[in-house]
Amino acid sequence: MTIGDIVRAESVDEDLWYVDTGMYEVEEYGSVYLIDGDRPALVDTGLGTNVERVHALMDEAGVAPEALEAIALTHVHLDHAGGAGLLAEDCPNATVFVHESGARHLADPSRLWAGTKAAVGDQIEYYTEPTPVPEGRIETLTDGEEIDLGTHSLVAHHVPGHAPHQVVFDAPTLDGVFTADAAGIYTPSTDEVHVTSPPPNFDFEQAVADVTLLGALDREWLLYAHFGPTRTADRLDEYRTVLTEWVETVERERERHDSDDAVVTHFVDSVETPPIWSDHKARAEVAMNVQGVLTYLDRRE
Repeated sequence: MTIGDIVRAESVDEDLWYVDTGMYEVEEYGSVYLIDGDRPALVDTGLGTNVERVHALMDEAGVAPEALEAIALTHVHLDHAGGAGLLAEDCPNATVFVHESGARHLADPSRLWAGTKAAVGDQIEYYTEPTPVPEGRIETLTDGEEIDLGTHSLVAHHVPGHAPHQVVFDAPTLDGVFTADAAGIYTPSTDEVHVTSPPPNFDFEQAVADVTLLGALDREWLLYAHFGPTRTADRLDEYRTVLTEWVETVERERERHDSDDAVVTHFVDSVETPPIWSDHKARAEVAMNVQGVLTYLDRRE
């Protein structure tokens, strides 16, 4: 796929569509899904920077803005929810669903915006400051609650290893699960999974438990926000191994270096990333993931 491409994922279900939003100006990194049924729904929104590509997705599927009924957010990190306020404005009948611990950040995203700027550094150039979602348009979710979409449904499962406000959405009629960041990052062009362990809330033990929960759902398809659908097969076992080895490696390197900055530099200079990612994005991704593990190690101690 290339940036802006829209796919009807008929191998999963004829009602499922997704778009490559071109997040960070990189292909195969950010996908937003549309479920077209009795009550059309978006799953996640992307940064907001590329919201016109989400509108193009809806247009291609024949879903008018006023026909959209739900915007289901896996969590409030801006690469997943940054466009929620803009899309709520454009889609006046859509309810915005989010885990209860993330709702305040949608209604008033100022702290989230400040935290994002601190976490992503010069990557902020790819972001748009989020627009608040009116409180009356937000519906909170807890573990096990269902979003009824008529012909389809989404069941929220709380998976806080990546962030305390993260859920995955089990979609029984699709035989799939929208994985948020709980199953890592998938690149179709290399058929690999990669870690995601950002600060400040990454928790290794909980992240492993989240992978176990995904496996227990026993769905055929993993529907990655980063990026696209893939069959589950052994993917979750692969990610559990990748994540465990990653945390162990960062911990060992910390013991070998004089400072955390040196640890970050070591990995930025040595970790292989997918060729499809730009160098700018790849280096920032690695640095952020190292910092998240270091923060986790400090908290564990």
